[in-house]
Amino acid sequence: MGRIAGPRRQGARKPGTPQIDYAALFAATPSPVLVLDPGLMIVDVNRAYLRATGRTAEDLIGRHIFDAFPDNPDDPCAEGVKNLRASLHRVLAYREPDTMVLQKYDIPLADHPGAFEERWWSPINTPVLAPDGTVSWILHRVEDVTEFVRSCTAPQPAARLPAGQEETMEAELYERAQELQRLNEELRHAHARERRVALALQEAMLHCPDLDLHPEIAVRYLPAVGTLNVCGDWYDVVDLPDGCFAVAVGDVVGQGLEAATVMGMLRSALSAAIRALKEPGPALEVVGLYARSLEGALATTAVQAVIDTAGCRITYSNAGHLPPVLLHADGSCALLDQATDPPLGTRPDHVTRPQAQLSYTAGDTLVLYTDGLIERRGEDIDVGLARLTAALARCSRLTPDCLADVALSSLGISSGAGDDVALLVTRL
Repeated sequence: MGRIAGPRRQGARKPGTPQIDYAALFAATPSPVLVLDPGLMIVDVNRAYLRATGRTAEDLIGRHIFDAFPDNPDDPCAEGVKNLRASLHRVLAYREPDTMVLQKYDIPLADHPGAFEERWWSPINTPVLAPDGTVSWILHRVEDVTEFVRSCTAPQPAARLPAGQEETMEAELYERAQELQRLNEELRHAHARERRVALALQEAMLHCPDLDLHPEIAVRYLPAVGTLNVCGDWYDVVDLPDGCFAVAVGDVVGQGLEAATVMGMLRSALSAAIRALKEPGPALEVVGLYARSLEGALATTAVQAVIDTAGCRITYSNAGHLPPVLLHADGSCALLDQATDPPLGTRPDHVTRPQAQLSYTAGDTLVLYTDGLIERRGEDIDVGLARLTAALARCSRLTPDCLADVALSSLGISSGAGDDVALLVTRL
């Protein structure tokens, strides 16, 4: 991957204005700076950054930033990757600079594989916007304040920094502290407003009148830890004629208000489609066509099931979602994995969606869920599925409400997880 070109001046230059070599200006900037693309790949780096990290441009350009600079595995309190990732995603989401507080972020030693050096940084992440307002690049600027931190925390007098450097660092930190104080005050007010909006939005979008008609159904909804109380996951219950009812869960890519807005539209569309068509395959087919025209809806997954209580049959269709679990009263489990199709909106051409049927016995339990319930970083999905079925097997005779609580507790996410979770438990 090559380096990015220097930015161009907008509009005509005044006569006599010198031509500025922005590439040379970037290279000579005394503050260490990385340039990242929206995928957080390193596309350029200046000399100051190379000096600060002991790297070469060939070591860094073309690599993902967290591949080049992972957390120190020997530091159980390391949070450098987590904090920097959150800041960079805020820049991508809000397209505004993000000033971070002082960070301890150890870096790998270039000449000692596996070894890390303790380092302290004061970072600012700034978006470079394209003409259409999207983020083209992120400038990741840092100041290495390791020596200053050590001089402040040393138990005995330490060697002083070079003349003028200590005063420069103190001024830099004071300026950052003042800026952070102002930003934190603005964020507190903004967060309070957004939380009020989020709570109202959640209540409106997940309102499910037909759920009250089915005391045998329990639902749980857990937005990802650290986000507003809304997410892109959903559940739904729809009463149908002739002793039938429908249950569904779905998952929109992303988190927060934007994903929740798309979720609300897709959930409403699927609810309307199943009421009109009465069958899960055609209902998902209609919603899949709708998703192709809805920004942010592509790759949404969903599973819809219709329960015929008179015939003791489940008819289901799955659009790229994890398979529901049918838990029998004796603790054995069956996965509903026979009618799986790609996620909504991903096919270039219209194709009829499949659906499948199976029988159940009164007292069985149908469990629908989203991926946040079982997926764990670095772990195969089959391990998570096995963990879920084992947890369900141990409590197959509990009420749906208790079963939902035990499942969340057994999987270690009663108070939330790193991803959104929707869970729907139906006693048949």
